[in-house]
Amino acid sequence: MTTPHTNRLVALLAGLVLSGLSLGAFAQAQLNYPALTDGPALNDGPARNGERPRSRLVINAALDTPLIAPLLEDFQRRNPDIGIVYRNLSTLAVYRTFLDAGAAERADVVMSSAMPWQYWLANNGYAQPLDSAAARAWPAWARWRQELFAITFEPVVIVYRRDVAERFGAIDSHADLLERLERHAEALRGRVVTYDPATSGAGYSYAIEEARLSPRYWELVAALGRVDTALVGTTREMLEGLAQGRYWIGYNLLGSYAREFAREHPELEVVVPKDYALVTHRLAFIARDARNPYAARRFLDYLLSEQGQRAIGELTPLGTIHPALHGPGSANALRERLGDALRPIDIGPGLLATLDNLKREALLSRWRREFQRATPPADIPAAALDVPPSEAAR
Repeated sequence: MTTPHTNRLVALLAGLVLSGLSLGAFAQAQLNYPALTDGPALNDGPARNGERPRSRLVINAALDTPLIAPLLEDFQRRNPDIGIVYRNLSTLAVYRTFLDAGAAERADVVMSSAMPWQYWLANNGYAQPLDSAAARAWPAWARWRQELFAITFEPVVIVYRRDVAERFGAIDSHADLLERLERHAEALRGRVVTYDPATSGAGYSYAIEEARLSPRYWELVAALGRVDTALVGTTREMLEGLAQGRYWIGYNLLGSYAREFAREHPELEVVVPKDYALVTHRLAFIARDARNPYAARRFLDYLLSEQGQRAIGELTPLGTIHPALHGPGSANALRERLGDALRPIDIGPGLLATLDNLKREALLSRWRREFQRATPPADIPAAALDVPPSEAAR
């Protein structure tokens, strides 16, 4: 069921679509894993002719199939009685499909890195609680109530070609990046790439968070503009341009994708900035009217379990959250190395501000103004963006 309010939200989301493609261009990739055994009578649907079919789980998510496939296979090895249908969609399509589908057609589990829209769905009553030991023990900062759970820990990173360090020095922080852009502007002209916040949901989300975090953020935006930084819609575009040598430095890439890509491209250096690093999450919930709630609860419980999180850490480039894990890419390992420099995006009402059209236009208007400056920007009060002074002073 849609309303005028949800229609307005969809119109806004269209301007924030991560891929930059029209809705008609979205091609749905699907994975199918038939149940391996009959198992116990776990199916939540009605019996037919006195028999229950094998349990079935439907997942809609914005996570590429090569990344999710190892997790689905590991889950089914542990739960062979559950068949799985996985649909890989864009972040906008995940949200829109959920709202547009009838209760009988909705996915059982919904996962997406578009944190504001996942929070909006849960906050508006579309999620059901998970009351399990793993859910109750999940860190409070990584969940909302018992309904919406962060399942990954993914820093936003800087990526540069290794020969950049030889020419201009290594880049380990935002301050380093700003210094290189200012000191070597001519050499770097046209060789830097980042998200376009006007067309990328990720780029816009990172911009609004950094405007709150760093008092020097607008200096960095202006420096990016002075070197004619290329503005694109996806991390993939940035990584491919870096690998091809079109770009030398990429700013604010999704770290999980960058880490995976860099394994095949050793000429690229992936850096979690040491002064501050945004951390985004993939949020998951069970649909309130899930047709297969028992199977859905087992799957989400798996993602929150130590075994499931270990599989995420070992089988994918996505970072883990579970408190017992300390391997590479885990929240514990990154905190041990970077401490308070890590700034996970809060899962709470503040995410809804991202969907406010007036605030979005204010942020984008200032971003364009600073990016187009020929001279360093003058200080502008944080109140101009409705940012609390305490946040701006960090």
